[in-house]
Amino acid sequence: MRQASITDPRSDITADLASPAHLVEIHPDDVTASLVAYTASRVDLTRTRAVLTEGVPRFGDLVLASVTSVGHHARLENVHGRKAPLVEGTRVVVAYGRRYAPDQFEAVVPEDLGPCQLVAAGGVAGRVLSRHARVRGATELEPVGLLVDPSGRRLNTTDGAWSPPAAPAGPGPVVVLVAGASMNSGKTTTGAMLCAGMRAAGLRVGAAKVTGTGAGNDLWAFRDSGAHHAVDFTHAGYPSTWQVPVEQLVEVFLQSLDHLAAAGCDVVVVEIADGLYQPETAALLRHPVVQARHDGLLFAATDPLCATAGLGWLRDNGLEALAVTGLLSASVLGTREFTTAVDHPVWDSAVLSDGGHAGQLHATLLERRKVTT
Repeated sequence: MRQASITDPRSDITADLASPAHLVEIHPDDVTASLVAYTASRVDLTRTRAVLTEGVPRFGDLVLASVTSVGHHARLENVHGRKAPLVEGTRVVVAYGRRYAPDQFEAVVPEDLGPCQLVAAGGVAGRVLSRHARVRGATELEPVGLLVDPSGRRLNTTDGAWSPPAAPAGPGPVVVLVAGASMNSGKTTTGAMLCAGMRAAGLRVGAAKVTGTGAGNDLWAFRDSGAHHAVDFTHAGYPSTWQVPVEQLVEVFLQSLDHLAAAGCDVVVVEIADGLYQPETAALLRHPVVQARHDGLLFAATDPLCATAGLGWLRDNGLEALAVTGLLSASVLGTREFTTAVDHPVWDSAVLSDGGHAGQLHATLLERRKVTT
């Protein structure tokens, strides 16, 4: 059995223990009565006994904070998947993390417990470095303090991480990667429609999102479209994955596959966030383990030119896309332009969700696996 592990960001346990001078007692009910974000949903908040009011936040630390002004994110995705409205004075429990979102914010973990920003609707607190010109300023937060358990240890998203599963005895389910040209290029829709197609084909389908910023939208899209099971990097203890070392992300990928194999899935759809030039996306797709453990890849493109460039990047890095999908596939004229210039299939939502097509794809990938092994 492969012994896979996720590195705890709190490597120095002694230093992690809070100084009594900066601890303020708090009842667990005061925490659970706050608006608890998706990123904090896997941690047992009833263990909270105090908040730490001074110190340096660490990646994944949970913080109780008050909203001081509402900006771009006017709602917070709570533990039930609902988008709860934010107003000044709302108390929230979110996780410190980093964000890489070309359409929204670039943000890092702050260096102190001073005012910070809500940089993702799923509940990530950070310090904004830059934002897209069309995006409003971020919602502002005033931290009350880091959540601390009875032993004086900070609560962190790693506290809610799953246990590494046993690797499957056999070859495991068929794995289809979904990569894209950029943020909002149609990757999640591609994955969701493929889940629908595989379920219509009578297959037990699992879905995983292995990189990105913590939010439940994509998982619920997969489940609503037919996935029997869906997991993401937050199950492995990460609030986000920007600047996480690639070897750790490979472990998230492998553990996701193993958990879904243990759930009896015949096929797993894996979404990799952002575009091909995003550092973690590029590193994952180039990684020999990821290349060896997938059976096919779909590429979500926004337009004909980026589809052509994306296919070239993939080929240059040892990968071949089964088809182009995404926003391009929703445009009759865009698809016509692309297929006139490039001899490569384009699959739209109707093709992806068709049970006959999905069943044939599964059979083809299984046969290809036999030939290559």
